[in-house]
Amino acid sequence: MSLSDLRTLGRTGVKVSPYALGTMNFGPRGNSSHEDSIAIIHRALDAGINIVDTADTYSRGESEVIVGKALHGRRDDIVLATKFHNAVDDDPTHRGNSRRWIARAVEDSLRRLQTDHIDLYQVHRPERVTDLEETVGALDDLVRAGKIRYYGTSVYSPGELVEAQWIADRRKLNRSASEQVPYSLLVRGIERETLPIAGKYGLGVLSYGPLAAGWLSGKYRVGAAQPDSHRADLIPGRFDVDNPANAAKLAAADALAALADESGLTLVQLAVGFVLAHPDISATIIGPRTGEHLDGYLAAADTVLSDDILDRIDQIVAPGTVFHERDTGIIAPALADPALRRSAA
Repeated sequence: MSLSDLRTLGRTGVKVSPYALGTMNFGPRGNSSHEDSIAIIHRALDAGINIVDTADTYSRGESEVIVGKALHGRRDDIVLATKFHNAVDDDPTHRGNSRRWIARAVEDSLRRLQTDHIDLYQVHRPERVTDLEETVGALDDLVRAGKIRYYGTSVYSPGELVEAQWIADRRKLNRSASEQVPYSLLVRGIERETLPIAGKYGLGVLSYGPLAAGWLSGKYRVGAAQPDSHRADLIPGRFDVDNPANAAKLAAADALAALADESGLTLVQLAVGFVLAHPDISATIIGPRTGEHLDGYLAAADTVLSDDILDRIDQIVAPGTVFHERDTGIIAPALADPALRRSAA
């Protein structure tokens, strides 16, 4: 496998590199230097990455601005993906999955990205208060208007993925083309239903977090001091190794690091090779914050794991395993909101 071995994004026919460049870390929440971030993007494109993924919420739009600058003169060669749903400012009406917000959000993203169309426009998260039929209808309108080429979803439940397909089929609308979801050696929940559903309906899958938010960087080892993470404040407790769920994750990360050493691989190579070995993964999103991070990913791009190593991985972390519910990208409303589990008094 190499970055030149292009894959098809689901049933779209669009060819994408095995790596997609994620830009969440470009802007004040990661690398605040526009010049440095643009240089990293250019290096990634020069290495053969042809899909760039961003979102309007990343650094409240600044990531999209950086991407727009970086793609000047190269836009036609790139599959450009962005997302809407999450907050872009402090106004509570400037977010969500309603037709009203989608119509505004897409124009704002087009302006920041300095382009007249988005190749893949993704719903960043599902939203219980907005009818899914309204969201699908609004996105179909954008396809027909030429503002987007395809639309997709992110961390939708298996039921929501099927429902979105059913709505489009019943109303004869353009169907969702992709799903973006976390997947790694330590976050394997999508193997249960999401990946089989993606295969059944021809959805492209853009997986993210191949290093499990740093747990597979090689720094998390049993007995070692807990490393600092610039993302620790985003999700409180996610990196607390005293948490029982995280303690089990740490033990697995340590065992995987040992397997990588035994196999003559870096842990990054093992992690990337595992994700891209799955036939239903179209591309895995890498999110470098520095040039050094990008170098580590590029050095792992050619990794192909043997069946023996993949079997050993399954023995350490069983297929379908999720150590921490939040690692799935979203906690289901029925689990998070007690009011959904209790009848009215």
